[in-house]
Amino acid sequence: MKLETATFGAGCFWGVEELFRQINGVKETKVGYTGGTTKNPTYEEVCTGKTGHVEAIEIKFDLKETSYEKLLDVFWQAHNPLQADGQGHDVGTQYHAIIFYHNDKQKKTAEKSKEKMNKEKFSGRIATSIEPAKEFYPAEDYHQRYLEKRGGIGYCHINVKEVLSKVQK
Repeated sequence: MKLETATFGAGCFWGVEELFRQINGVKETKVGYTGGTTKNPTYEEVCTGKTGHVEAIEIKFDLKETSYEKLLDVFWQAHNPLQADGQGHDVGTQYHAIIFYHNDKQKKTAEKSKEKMNKEKFSGRIATSIEPAKEFYPAEDYHQRYLEKRGGIGYCHINVKEVLSKVQK
């Protein structure tokens, strides 16, 4: 089975990962850092805002079971696209809302999706960026599947159950 890759930044990556893990066709998730210039950054370094990296999720998905469009639909539900550098109480450049595309098709699909959301829902005010994917650095082990390891307990700007009720798994 050949898996496709999608990468999103939508605020704190703990809840974003838990949400995408629930989507049919998503086979693997990994949280980490991308978009910046520092090689192999640590969580502490990313939190300074000096690395240029954002907290992100890398998703491996099966196109036979889900589509990139579906993942974008979930992404738009998972964050406030009017907030550029923060989500909820988390504020800073490391929480920048962004779609990292891996090929021209993803770029066009993401741009079309953003344009549609801007027109239909947000009156042209979306701050979410779209940029080419850069090297992805996995976060420390304790961040991987953070909410799952803690029985869903932990601060998160995303109400996973609420978002899932708005999108079909």
